[in-house]
Amino acid sequence: MKITIVGAGAVGGWYGGLLAQQGHEVYFVTRRDCEIINQQGLCMRDAKGDKIVKIKKAYPDCGSIGVCDLIVIAAKSTANLTLPDFIKTLIGQNTVLLTLQNGMGNCETFASVIAVERIVAGLCFVCINRIGPGIVKNTHSGYVRMASAFGPPTESVKQCVQLFSDAGVDCQSEQSLDVVLWKKLCWNIPFNGLSIAGGGITTDKIMSNVLLRERAVELMKEVQAAAAACGAPFKDEHIERQIKVTAGMGAYRPSSLIDYLEGREVEVAGLWGEPLRRGLAAGVSMPKLSQLKIEIEQKLQARDRLT
Repeated sequence: MKITIVGAGAVGGWYGGLLAQQGHEVYFVTRRDCEIINQQGLCMRDAKGDKIVKIKKAYPDCGSIGVCDLIVIAAKSTANLTLPDFIKTLIGQNTVLLTLQNGMGNCETFASVIAVERIVAGLCFVCINRIGPGIVKNTHSGYVRMASAFGPPTESVKQCVQLFSDAGVDCQSEQSLDVVLWKKLCWNIPFNGLSIAGGGITTDKIMSNVLLRERAVELMKEVQAAAAACGAPFKDEHIERQIKVTAGMGAYRPSSLIDYLEGREVEVAGLWGEPLRRGLAAGVSMPKLSQLKIEIEQKLQARDRLT
């Protein structure tokens, strides 16, 4: 397949590298690491060591690539206002779009440029960081869950699941996008959020602090209540699993923490704003999430004033 990864940072780089290893024609769109990836390849690092993977080519934009079979969107959702126009030259009559972005509202972003039955949502329950130019590190492979933008799994979903499974990823389809979205937010809302609200701390600091750990669990339970009210319930076992997995991550830096520390825009709307809006609209009281969102916004304002 001819595949373009838009946003070849941590997640995009890792999965793009795996697909390239399977023999697919993979292109990266990345403004930061374009030159080094073309010269040296992508360095994929995990517990087994380093592996250098060569892709077809990396570009700073989409203009030279042409129509693709699959577009993987791994750019931050903060770019969603401009992404539909940015990727138009990649889209043909049969192109499938897979978004691996965090938060809610991403599929709706691309419905203006591609048929909804060819939009797939992928949620990555993993620990992957970009640790340097052209270097991505995977400390917890976890799993990927995919669903249709709307309704039950389509042929596009089945195709993407097979593609990732063939590349060695624990990947399965889900009947409902909303369920898997809320499950992912069960981790992202507390741990991405508290890492910023706590002043720039890694997950181990949250887990070792009694008050912060309790606060994380309380946020998870609010998310669970909102999910149930929105028709996407999940069980207590999912919360327990997320806590257990996080305890084994060590000093992990969530993606929002990295953006915060590096002075980049943080995905406030998709990660905290939209889930809060949906929960409140469904009649759920969410004081913990409301307070967390305020604290995150205050931290970002203080950071921006200093810069």
